[in-house]
Amino acid sequence: MTWTIVVTIALTILGVAVAMNFATSEKKIDKKVEHRHAIADPQFRREMSVLLGPAIVAGNRVEAFQNGDAIFPAMLEAICKAERTVNLETYIYWSGDIGRKFAEALSERAREGIAVHLVIDWAGSIKMDDDLLSMMKDAGVRIEHYRPLRWYNIGRLNNRTHRKLLVVDGRIGFTGGVGIADQWTGRAQDPDHWRDTHFRVEGPVVAQMQAAFNDNWIKTTGELLHGPDHFPELQPAGDMDAHLFIASPASGSESMHLMYLSSIAAAIRSIDLCAAYFVPDRLIADALLAACRRGVRVRVLLPGEHIDSETVRVASKASWGELMAGGIHIHVYRPTMIHAKLLVVDGELVSVGSTNFDIRSFRLNDEASLNVYDRGFAATMTAVFEHDLEQAEQYDLATWMKRPLSEKIAEKLIRPLRSQV
Repeated sequence: MTWTIVVTIALTILGVAVAMNFATSEKKIDKKVEHRHAIADPQFRREMSVLLGPAIVAGNRVEAFQNGDAIFPAMLEAICKAERTVNLETYIYWSGDIGRKFAEALSERAREGIAVHLVIDWAGSIKMDDDLLSMMKDAGVRIEHYRPLRWYNIGRLNNRTHRKLLVVDGRIGFTGGVGIADQWTGRAQDPDHWRDTHFRVEGPVVAQMQAAFNDNWIKTTGELLHGPDHFPELQPAGDMDAHLFIASPASGSESMHLMYLSSIAAAIRSIDLCAAYFVPDRLIADALLAACRRGVRVRVLLPGEHIDSETVRVASKASWGELMAGGIHIHVYRPTMIHAKLLVVDGELVSVGSTNFDIRSFRLNDEASLNVYDRGFAATMTAVFEHDLEQAEQYDLATWMKRPLSEKIAEKLIRPLRSQV
């Protein structure tokens, strides 16, 4: 009888913990965001600045790098030239050649007296060997794991930091899709080397990137990083308008969801979306379909056979039929896993960063996305998108309808878990 009570209590506690990880206490957006203002309308920018995110700031320069052979050297160069501070937050940090290079670069700066802070997600860094952590800690790098496995974190284990942020001297920022692992190296030349994009940022918006890093540094340490070494006076570095959105279940997770809904609703000509993980909720699907009905060309680029999560592939594909029937063009990338996150609307707005087009990113993860309002940059990223389309194949409704029965059954089984994949 005693053991029965103990087992019952244990199962109850486990059940409560699991339920806490599947839910948040906030009221969720459940009403359609109507089309009122185009991206180019000053009213759209006012509302983006005030209702949803931090203010749009002028005077920025954003440079895009394609694939690891270009991305990692740029990041490592910025770290090696740091004079005061290096702040890095990432979801994936695994052992391997590139993991060691970053550990060595961060350690070298710390030994030279530079303040180096590293936030790595506990789940995302499980494949990181202790020797890399010891190397950095011995050199003076301050390392924090986000949401480690502790009894007091059981109810929040599902809340991971998926942000990819590097800020050097408070003046140079990087964000995008890459993690610190060897599959991001190379030039997307084969299935072992992923296709991705990352961005180097200068100008006043870097202060918002620094504030985003501070957000999770405070959560993990209770310490505020401030002063001119982290927040120097920033002069204009270019002519791009930009701001950085962050989302977290701890501080309002619907901002990213709303940002995407509002951007899609504002489209009048075109939407180009590249998504590594695409499992749209009802509101996102309806917004994309409504855009098509307004005459907007909607192109969606997704991973094909090369994807690191079969569960995501099945959950994503379940929604394709309705979208294609409504006029949305879906393309699947063939050479390797495409991990980039990119949204270009009307040749005016570009949104890049860590956020995937799925419920997990909208409601469960800590995410960061940079919005850039610049026609020149939008043209550049549209060209990148179209170059990737050349290596993709358009998927059609007839093929979707003929998918195997096993896939259809798997879709039904996975559907209740769509928010977790």
